[in-house]
Amino acid sequence: MHILSVSLRLTGSLLALASLAAPAIARAQGAPQPLVPPVFSQPPASATTPAAAPSAPPPVVPTAPLPPVPLPKLSAAQTDFLRSWLAGGREQGLTARRASGPALSGDALARAALDRASALYRGRVDTADFLEVWALRPAQYDPLPGFVAAVQGDRLPQWTASLTPRYAGYEGLRAGLATYEGIRDSGGWPMLDAKSTPAAIRARLAIEDKTGTAGEPLTAALQRAQRRYGLNPTGLLDARTIAALNVPVDDRIAAIMANMERWRWLPRSLPVNRVQVNIAAAVLTVFEGDAPVTSMRAVTGSPGNETPMLVSNIHSIVVNPPWNVPASIAKRELWPKGRATLIRQGYRIVGTPETGERIVQPAGPNSALGRLKFDFDNPFAVYLHDTPARAKFASYDRLASHGCVRLEKPVSLAELMVQADPLLAGQVQALIDKGKTQRVQLPQQVAVYLLYWTAFASANGTMNFRADPYNWDRLLAEKIEASSRRAATIALASGN
Repeated sequence: MHILSVSLRLTGSLLALASLAAPAIARAQGAPQPLVPPVFSQPPASATTPAAAPSAPPPVVPTAPLPPVPLPKLSAAQTDFLRSWLAGGREQGLTARRASGPALSGDALARAALDRASALYRGRVDTADFLEVWALRPAQYDPLPGFVAAVQGDRLPQWTASLTPRYAGYEGLRAGLATYEGIRDSGGWPMLDAKSTPAAIRARLAIEDKTGTAGEPLTAALQRAQRRYGLNPTGLLDARTIAALNVPVDDRIAAIMANMERWRWLPRSLPVNRVQVNIAAAVLTVFEGDAPVTSMRAVTGSPGNETPMLVSNIHSIVVNPPWNVPASIAKRELWPKGRATLIRQGYRIVGTPETGERIVQPAGPNSALGRLKFDFDNPFAVYLHDTPARAKFASYDRLASHGCVRLEKPVSLAELMVQADPLLAGQVQALIDKGKTQRVQLPQQVAVYLLYWTAFASANGTMNFRADPYNWDRLLAEKIEASSRRAATIALASGN
């Protein structure tokens, strides 16, 4: 996606929204990466390899299994360093509270260090314990070679520092975690209600927000808090603002832990040009050169119709797409209306009762997919698309789809993706106006990330939170804690 001359720029309010809703993904180090990683690369087809002349199979020679690589011997200084490092799991969001236990040494300490390294590099929770819709799978990682080299070269501090994600978003969460743990350890915050005094409200806001000034109107401080929570910044202490302020600090910590874990699932470097959706905030952001350049509101899956977390590549755009209604939606929402009503509303029923019937909504201005559909491979049959229902984009509650991502400005996004093709650049609306259904292959596939960010830090270090509509934060935080406890138990059982 060549978008170095992006013509689409949103208003200041939406750019501010992008800076909040899409956490910073700027690299702390490393060179730019290619546009699209081979996420779905396949091995070459065997048909392309010339057939070899038949021959007798080689004799089977039994081989003994390779001996396990011995763990390196640790010096006294290295032992002290690793013990201290392992005690810092709370700082990395691997446990909500500092754990204590007998000091490990020797091979038991080395195994505990390898386990911690794996947790920091690719996540604490094993992928076997993921929900199906957590389809963002971290890469495999073997920490042993690096650990052995670090011990032998006496470079354990450098090795351990290299394990965490090198993203500003992760570092911001790590700093935020320390802040909120400090708030918790100091007693948390008081609960507010509609009768709270201005002094009580100011005191509550100041616990999280240190950017206020003397004599600042209370409405300005409330607006700042509402923006941090993704609420309509009215400056009034309404019910939703009270609810956000009354979220227990332990839940805020759980959200930070969960989002740190999701950062650990990401590859060590992202394509510098990509489309990224924050599912929880319902915002799509276009990144160019690893910096957000434009953003638009989106509508994502409602609770019960969760938009999955995944990574893929947008390979084509369908202009004037028909909607092949998924069987689950047809059964739940359309078939109960009756065949006559469906036909009257413009749906077509394809097939026969004997062979199986399905419902299709023809392309047109009233199609649920609107005029554009952005296709990318995934096992959930979700995609980005236009919609004729525009009112929801003005709302601060935009989780209302069946799992796909509806776009506020799909034509502008399509123009960005095709502008490298001289035959397509500037022609998207003309293709739509023809009314013909056609698939447009992109000149270059575009990486797309559907991510679930509910906690992220602003450039000044202030934490921002979004609602956890799918209740994934607490669940993931509990899985992190359970996995950490299991790892500690195994380490202790291995002996010294």
